[in-house]
Amino acid sequence: MRARPWVFSAFVVAFFLAVFRIDVAVGLHGQLILGAATWLVFAAALRPLTPEGRLRALLVVVAATCMEVVGSIIWGVYTYRLGNLPLFVPPGHGLVYLTGLRLTETQLVSRHQRAFVAAVAAVAVGWAVAGLTLLPRVDASGALGMAVFLVFLFRGRAPALYGAVFLVVAVLEISGTAVGVWAWKDVVPGLQLPSGNPPSGAASGYVLFDIVAIAVTARLLQLFQARRPLTARAN
Repeated sequence: MRARPWVFSAFVVAFFLAVFRIDVAVGLHGQLILGAATWLVFAAALRPLTPEGRLRALLVVVAATCMEVVGSIIWGVYTYRLGNLPLFVPPGHGLVYLTGLRLTETQLVSRHQRAFVAAVAAVAVGWAVAGLTLLPRVDASGALGMAVFLVFLFRGRAPALYGAVFLVVAVLEISGTAVGVWAWKDVVPGLQLPSGNPPSGAASGYVLFDIVAIAVTARLLQLFQARRPLTARAN
């Protein structure tokens, strides 16, 4: 049975808030258990989806994990508490993406998409401006990322999805950094751009993950459909 969008979304957010609280209180072994639990939740969330939907969500996980390795382990823009990539992070990206999708199914978003997108844009702009003027750390990198996000929010193929994901990411980024699961560097290494903790533009990455997932999914489906007639003739 597929959970209602609000129930699913509330569960995912509550689940991660609990994971964050537990993570800062345990060592590596406890973190591995949290990772296994997160993978199980992600697997359960994939079950009601179509094969294409599952593939797309898995590709989001792959793209996001590659960016995590680059951004955290190699580049060092942000670091996790134990200096590693926690096992709960890759499936977490998939769950955030699926939560955004489910939120677009709610009546509030589906019936009032323009108003929803406008409200998200107002929150996004307000956060970016606050990062440049009011918040304790100047957030130039966040403002740059937010500019990219706003372009796709208004010009992208799925503005309601991007807006919903932004809200989920905002809650999790603020919560995760507040308890110390991860922290963003004061300055982006190599670029000398000051950054917030978290930066306002953190959600822009999910737009790129989605674009990659859509493009690769379409290509894989084309290859699969092209091979099916050959397989059928061979049989």
